[in-house]
Amino acid sequence: MDNRAEVREFLTSRRAQVTPEEAGLPAGTNRRVKGLRRSEVATLAGVSVEYYTRLERGAIRGASPEVLASLATALRLDDAERAHLFDLAQAASPVARPPKRRNPKSWVPHQSLQWALDAVSAGPAFVRNGRMDLLAVNVLARAFYKDVYDMPGQPPNIARFTFLDDRAHDFYPDWEAFAEVTVSILRAEAGRDPHNKDLHDLIGELSTRSDEFRRRWGAHNVRHHGTGFKTFHHPIVGELTLAFEGLEMAAEPGLTLTIYTAEPGSPSAERLRLLASWAAGEYGDAVTSASERTRTDG
Repeated sequence: MDNRAEVREFLTSRRAQVTPEEAGLPAGTNRRVKGLRRSEVATLAGVSVEYYTRLERGAIRGASPEVLASLATALRLDDAERAHLFDLAQAASPVARPPKRRNPKSWVPHQSLQWALDAVSAGPAFVRNGRMDLLAVNVLARAFYKDVYDMPGQPPNIARFTFLDDRAHDFYPDWEAFAEVTVSILRAEAGRDPHNKDLHDLIGELSTRSDEFRRRWGAHNVRHHGTGFKTFHHPIVGELTLAFEGLEMAAEPGLTLTIYTAEPGSPSAERLRLLASWAAGEYGDAVTSASERTRTDG
């Protein structure tokens, strides 16, 4: 798949966000572009204007790591944006191979992975892919994301829930922030894996059905999303403020294990215990993989 348009739009959007003052350049007068001029980026990156122009037009194939690093510095890219630039260059390489993808409808987690998830009893624990499909969960995560599993169409997908289900605005008190994070995760995944048809189908669906998604997608923002705090409003137990840690799975490249926990002794910890009690009554002691639930929930 040709990713020149993606490269062009990303570099153009990043150039527009850097002011001359931030880059240590005189602002001058009669500027007709937002942010830096191409010639200014070229000077800062130590390349010719002609070469940078080719890069910005999408011809990033063959750019050396040194050039990419200089370009990232010139455009003041953060760590996530820098990684995205390198992913775009890798995807454009003639020797690049698309990463191994798993069909969320057929992928079944190793039994040991399900055991590990089930061993986390104090908080929701789940595995997702870059498309934000829920692939494997513990009982508490199944209860936590009950509305995601209640959506028609499978597999359960956090991005689809965020933009296409009205209940998401109640579940995420700061819906705007969650929407931005969701889009940035999908954008980064599209840079890493431009050949993923399932991912492109999801992006196309969301772009067609959600003006909010389409507007954010056009901003080309990416970010790392590995740790922090989030507040939710769960339909069963109410407000939950939870810490989260996202761990890349060495045994399953492209998948992320996420664990939510509450501060010990906090109201959120007590509400998680209430949710666990509710889940035990709702789902019983049987714990199945997310792929098995895909065939039985709905």
